[in-house]
Amino acid sequence: MDPNATIEDFDRIDIRVGTVVDAQPFPEARKPSIRLWVDFGGSLGVKRSSAQVTVHYAPDRLIGRQVMAVVNFAPRRIAGFESEVLVLGVPDENGAVVLLKPDLRVPNGGKMF
Repeated sequence: MDPNATIEDFDRIDIRVGTVVDAQPFPEARKPSIRLWVDFGGSLGVKRSSAQVTVHYAPDRLIGRQVMAVVNFAPRRIAGFESEVLVLGVPDENGAVVLLKPDLRVPNGGKMF
């Protein structure tokens, strides 16, 4: 198997920007998480996600924040909650998630390229 990804591989992943419109604690999750509702605008609308971001973020501080997410993975059920998109982040020096976001405010639904 070739370890290098192709541009075709990259083109298959649909990464979009959206704005968190609601965020709630998710105590039922096995790992500490927050339930997010992210508005991607247009035909995508609002999608749900479970995110393990409790170290750096409180639910009320996430509302209005833009995030980047993969919007074309199959939904996953997490503790009875359907997570429809994968919100993206990177680990800090201790492994806690730091969310990815655009440097400037952009329209919801914009596709990463």
